[in-house]
Parts: sequence; C-alpha cells; structure tokens
Amino acid sequence: MNFEKYPFERLNELLANITPNENYELSALTIGEPKFETPAFIQKILQENTHLLQKYPASVGLPELKEAMINFVQKRFNVKLQMNEIVSTFGTREALFNFPQYALFDKKNPVIAFTNPFYQIYEGAAIASRAEVIHINLTKENNFKAELDEAELKRCDLVILNYPNNPTSAQMTKEELGIWVKKALEFDFILINDECYSEIYFNENDKPASLLEASIEVGNSEFKNVLVMNSISKRSSAPGLRSGFVAGDKDILNSYMQYRTYVGCASPVPLQKATTAAWNDESHVEVFRKIYKRNFELAFEILGIKAPQASFYIWLEVEDELEFTRELYRQKNIKVLPGSFLGRNGIGKGYVRIALVENEKKTEEALRRLKDFIDG
Repeated sequence: MNFEKYPFERLNELLANITPNENYELSALTIGEPKFETPAFIQKILQENTHLLQKYPASVGLPELKEAMINFVQKRFNVKLQMNEIVSTFGTREALFNFPQYALFDKKNPVIAFTNPFYQIYEGAAIASRAEVIHINLTKENNFKAELDEAELKRCDLVILNYPNNPTSAQMTKEELGIWVKKALEFDFILINDECYSEIYFNENDKPASLLEASIEVGNSEFKNVLVMNSISKRSSAPGLRSGFVAGDKDILNSYMQYRTYVGCASPVPLQKATTAAWNDESHVEVFRKIYKRNFELAFEILGIKAPQASFYIWLEVEDELEFTRELYRQKNIKVLPGSFLGRNGIGKGYVRIALVENEKKTEEALRRLKDFIDG
C-alpha cells in the first residue's frame, strides 16, 4: 500500500531548515488535541479499576458503556437507540479506517466519496480498500457544504461526511443532512457522518444536528444505510482514552461487529469503566465549551475573526499558505497547518488551519503574535 505522508510529517519537512525566533516560546496551533487535563473524576475511575487489566476485554464492550453512549445520544439528540444500533469502538480513527475495508470488501470496483479537505484517515481507508475516490470539494463558493451531482452519486458505494467540519468549521443543518439521507436511500450507498466535533459548540441555539436526527426527520427511523461516528476525545479532553462509537443501521452493524471480533481493537476494561462515567456526565463538557468560546471571543477581539458555530478551528484565508506558515514560524515561533496539506486537487490552497486548543492566556498571547505578523 502506498499511503500519503501525514500532514504533520509534511509540516516538519516544510519547517525543517527554519530557525524560529527564540524571543518567543513555541506556540503549536497545528493539531486538534485539547491541551487541558482530563477531568479528575475520569482519572480516578481509571485508577480504581486497574486491577481489571487481568481480564481480556470483549470486542462487544461492556453493557454499561454502550448504555452510557445510548444515554448520551438520547439526551443530546433526542434519538433513542437500541443496543443493536450502536457499536463501541477504540476511538473513531480505527473505525474510520477499518469500516470502509469491511463495507467495500465485496465490491468489484468500489467507490468512496468524502469531503475535501479531510481528515487523512479517510484517504488511508480508501487506499486500503483499493477504492476509487470521489472528492467532495468544500470551497468558499459552496459555503463548505457537501454536494455531489447525480452521476457521481450513482457511482458511490460509501460516502463520508464530516460535520461539524474539520478543518473548515462549517456546519450542515438537519434539513441539509436529511437531503443526504434521501440520497443514500435513493442511490443505495452507505452514508457516514463523522460527528467528532458535535459537542464543541458555543450557543444552545446553534447546537450541531446529528445525521441520526436527520434520518428520523425524513422518515428513515430504522437508519437504513445511515451511520454516525462520535468520540469522547474532543468532548472530554480525553483523546488517550480512545473511546468512540458507530451508530445507526443495525443490519450493517451486526455484521460489522462480527468483523470486529477479528480486528483486535477491544478497549481495555479500565478504560471502558472510565469512559462510561465520562459519557454519562455533561457538566465537565460545559466547562470546556466555555474555554473554547472564550478563545474565539479573543480571536474576534484581536483578529476580527467571527467564531464558527462549532469546532475549535480557524480556517484562515491567506495569500500563500506555505510561505505564510514558514514565515510565521520564523518570525513569531508559531506553528499552523497549511490547508493544502489537508486537501487534494488544489482544495485547501490559500488557507491555514489554526487549532485554538490552549488555555485563555496562551491563546491570547499566540493570537497577538499572529496579529503582529499579519499586520507586518
């Protein structure tokens, strides 16, 4: 298999021969990894259950963990899932990589479509599946909303959307997602929405919708051909717990679960105990949302950048994203990620992605440096 270099490896190469300004401490705004301590109650439960490392974890996961995930979906999206409509996963990265391989295995000439720019695991899954790729190009002209024409839809076996979107921070409404559900039924392809940023929002009236809600709204209450993936990583500042789920079409998930017994990605039992508590609690998530909201208030005060409805990314338009990235690092010791490293066929060119994942003090200091650089 011939995989493309990961964006962060390409960034290291881009900056390899540059000496940054030593008058500033490095500010790395490149990766979507929360820089806050995982809440103490989650850590405590993990510590209290280390004795369970003596047990092999079952691939299906603990019943109480699945119940916690079901409760989360019901409280957050008002969707009541059955136990056979959800699969606990070792984060969502592994599922985003191996599910397409499972789903496309029996297809003679598989075709996968996904949003572009994108989380690179989508492309890796396509390569591993020997699938042809249709890029769903997200541009300023289409408001970074996913669109495909009928000829392309007819060819798709699997479509991966990502809303709230990484890296553009765009959202799709429940009605817009519902149109995609109808397309999945009409053209008979599997439709996934990667919803890992659904809980990083700043206004109760702008809470991101789930594809599951949209499916029910258009009369597909059995979620035929429809799946969502979500994770605790951003929501609980706990990416190291590797807790996620796939939910939706029970017929697809039943056979996918059988496949997973061979994959060997079962989460250790102490981690499942800790994540059960995290999925069941909302108060700690509200604390993190307030931090991110304040970071975007600073971005508006300092740079005049309006906060997105969801996610913690700024998709900043610049003249030359590679030169911008190099010079920002050289002059201000700030690392950002060129948008062209996240897209294909010219998509992402002229943008940089900035992740506001630090505390208020560090965020303000970095944004003021960024402002000085932009003002020249």
